[in-house]
Amino acid sequence: MQYSAEVQNMCPISRGPQHASSPIPVEGRWVSPKDVIAISGVSHGVGTCAPQQGAAKLTLNVKDGIIEEALIETIGCSGMTHSAAMASEIITGKTILEALNTDLVCDAINVAMREIFLQYVYGRTQTAFSLDGLPIGAGLEDLGKGLRSQIGTHYGTREKGPRYMEMAEGYVTKLALDDNDEIIGYSFVNLGKMMEFIGKGTSAEEAMEQASGQYGRFDEAVRTIDPRHQ
Repeated sequence: MQYSAEVQNMCPISRGPQHASSPIPVEGRWVSPKDVIAISGVSHGVGTCAPQQGAAKLTLNVKDGIIEEALIETIGCSGMTHSAAMASEIITGKTILEALNTDLVCDAINVAMREIFLQYVYGRTQTAFSLDGLPIGAGLEDLGKGLRSQIGTHYGTREKGPRYMEMAEGYVTKLALDDNDEIIGYSFVNLGKMMEFIGKGTSAEEAMEQASGQYGRFDEAVRTIDPRHQ
């Protein structure tokens, strides 16, 4: 190691107590990390691209510093979906430090990686206080039945009011309105369940019926409308 002449000419002064790094919670244990292998846990990070026309949510399951599982969900940008497909092949097997310094194809995914890295190093993961964390495969639990991302799509104008198009339950087929033309419920099709039924040999018509449901006071509606065409 090289020192400047100014430093070489300084007299040595003893330092005080050698403080260790602050302990952080890691899967139910307090750890003072010095190396990346001390980091484990499940956490999430969200990032956007430069024009912010799309966003990516990154979920990682890290064990002993290694990314064992990755879930990448995107919205708002068609190109980002292809970038996420590539990133899902790139990211697993790397340490979180390697992943932070790897081009994950899309700006939004890179930003999500930066944000999730902070969750890990500051002890803010989802499993910070969960003993031994979660098993590999836990990322799929975020997706629900049919392994589809939970996406909400809603639209509104001052002139025509709101439209619910996609809710947690699924694809909205009808909105229920009361006598004030206010939304009091909706009917939906859970596309994940529907495709599972079809995959098991059920006809498309029957599968759609089995995967359909209602929410709210749908049966009390004065009238119903198609939110996409009315």
